[in-house]
Amino acid sequence: MSTDQERPAPRRAATPEERGRAAEQTRERILRAAVEEFGAKGYAGARTAGIAARAGVNQQLISYHFGGKQGLLDELRRRWHEEQPVLLPPGSTFGESLVAYLDATLDRPDWARLVIWRALGDDPGDSSEAAGRQRAGLREAVDAIRRRQADGELTAAVQPEFIALISHVLTFAPVAMPQFVAGILDVEPCSEDYREWVGEQLTALLRPV
Repeated sequence: MSTDQERPAPRRAATPEERGRAAEQTRERILRAAVEEFGAKGYAGARTAGIAARAGVNQQLISYHFGGKQGLLDELRRRWHEEQPVLLPPGSTFGESLVAYLDATLDRPDWARLVIWRALGDDPGDSSEAAGRQRAGLREAVDAIRRRQADGELTAAVQPEFIALISHVLTFAPVAMPQFVAGILDVEPCSEDYREWVGEQLTALLRPV
């Protein structure tokens, strides 16, 4: 056998486009792993080493792409807030909006746990700006319900603040208190049965007389 036949072919260098795609895929793996780690342990309990292990990457890549654990959390929250308007297209009924919110939350329980951990005070750094955005979003939700009441879509016999609160409680209950949901309703907490039940009961409760 000749020397030329034994020598392996030279390895082709990756193009800038290929390197860009590979970097983006790495970022997405890290973000998926971060959701799992933060959801399971909260921000305080999560470790970048654990996130790297879940993602199957070198721990240094977390600092390279996101600047560390705080940068990961900031990016995840930014994406969560960006997705909210997409879930509720203009013209959606209250029932359609509720179903969309239930699906978005219960299809991704790790994301929901991020919200719950934050509500329990697991929120690093100065969160006054983030808290202000959250309060503003909740006020907008209450105002939207008030408009639905004025339009006759929902009963005016119940305060809009109560409707907003009970909608959020029922949405997050399967993640925050799965044993209560299973024990009371005898269904899988995040199941389609639960989602249908919530939609039916709230629609019946809030239907104008």
